[in-house]
Amino acid sequence: MDSFKQQRVEDYYDIGEELGSGQFAIVKQCTETSTGRQFAAKFIKKRQSMASSRGVRREEIEREVNILQQIQHPNIVTLHDVYENRTDVVLILELVSGGELFDFLAQKESLSEEEATQFIKQILEGVNYLHARKIAHFDLKPENIMLLDKNVPLPRIKLIDFGLAHKIEAGVEFKNIFGTPEFVAPEIVNYEPLGLEADMWSIGVITYILLSGASPFLGETKQDTLRNISAINYEFDEEFFGHTSDLAKQFISELLEKDRKKRLTIQEALSHPWIKSNEHKEDTKTQELKKRERRQLKTKRLREYTIKSHSSMPPNNTYVNFERFAQVVEDIDHMESSFVGLAETHDSLQGDIDAMVSIYNEKEAWYKEESERVRHELSQIRYEFRKVEALKRGLQDDMQAFGCSLTIVGERYRERQSHFDALQVELSNELRWVQEVMSSFPLDGGGRGGVYPNVSFSTAFNNDVNEALKELLNHSCGGEVLSGINLDLSEPGQQR
Repeated sequence: MDSFKQQRVEDYYDIGEELGSGQFAIVKQCTETSTGRQFAAKFIKKRQSMASSRGVRREEIEREVNILQQIQHPNIVTLHDVYENRTDVVLILELVSGGELFDFLAQKESLSEEEATQFIKQILEGVNYLHARKIAHFDLKPENIMLLDKNVPLPRIKLIDFGLAHKIEAGVEFKNIFGTPEFVAPEIVNYEPLGLEADMWSIGVITYILLSGASPFLGETKQDTLRNISAINYEFDEEFFGHTSDLAKQFISELLEKDRKKRLTIQEALSHPWIKSNEHKEDTKTQELKKRERRQLKTKRLREYTIKSHSSMPPNNTYVNFERFAQVVEDIDHMESSFVGLAETHDSLQGDIDAMVSIYNEKEAWYKEESERVRHELSQIRYEFRKVEALKRGLQDDMQAFGCSLTIVGERYRERQSHFDALQVELSNELRWVQEVMSSFPLDGGGRGGVYPNVSFSTAFNNDVNEALKELLNHSCGGEVLSGINLDLSEPGQQR
């Protein structure tokens, strides 16, 4: 894409500490050198070849960038700039420093439904902006619901990570199996056509967890979780929802609806009585005391859920020995910090390997291109050679035929020449004989008592001889030679 700048991002931004990481991406804090403004730099590892499974395909990165460029909303992270180098695409994003929503709420001493709806409504408003533009997020989960700044009375929600987002086009069927199993809709599990409704299911799961601290479909294994989702196997356990309002449970139930046509749309969710009724609701002191008791329980369960979701241990709806597990998690954190140096070395080595792989792929592509070009040129040369060979053989055949014809013509010429020579000898003999005959006759028609007075014997005789000679020539050589000879034996001085 033209929007991918090919300059080094380090020339324009000071890269700072790591903020988070994923399978093929790492997010670091950065500062724009020209303005001093703070941003987040998301380094996405590019897939170097079609056969490789490491990294993200370029078309997927382009799709994420294209969607982010269309978005400008207070509850959605903003894209500032895009850079590209040999191994990574770097997205310069709005810095969202308040942490995850669930982590923030888990640290609070109390939480009411009214406070929960304020955050749910912000999530709905961000999703409403996306759905109005036919964009489905497809990866709504607590890790992707962040706070811009947690040190304010009502922190602002920010939806992040649009790596799985797609534009839903009318008449175009889209299927895929992706997302986090705990939050995906049944149509994803069953590999059915997907649409904006999948996001609404995820919001239902998020709301369920936010109000109870338990996950509705989470099983012991991934397969158990997917089976629970496909069977819509969940319930409002009295232990977790004993003090939750019926409107809240109705809101969740209408979102966790298997039939996508019956599932709440984003507009219907924003207009739901549970969202509307808690916007400006005031509680009495008695109600506040009762709610404070159950709020504490909700917050504690939510804290347990967030710790479990961030840990590497198998998650569960019920958790035993929470304090012991928290200590284990803390010990693991200390152990992980001791491997920072090793991880940095590994990352550096991996970068070098990726660079070498990239160079190898470039060389391989160049060799293939050169080989194809040489092969094409050799093919052209072979074609031209075969063409010249064919012309040569044709010319040789023509020369051989011409030689044969020339031989025949020569033979015929020699035969005609011999005929002509014989005719010439014969004609010479005949002419001498005629001359002798003529010399013995008087050619004058008058005088000395001629027999035929007033008759030119010479003229008549010449005509007769001329005709006789022509007949003789025709019989001798077929009239082909000397056919135009008109012999005139008149006396000198007469007209020939």
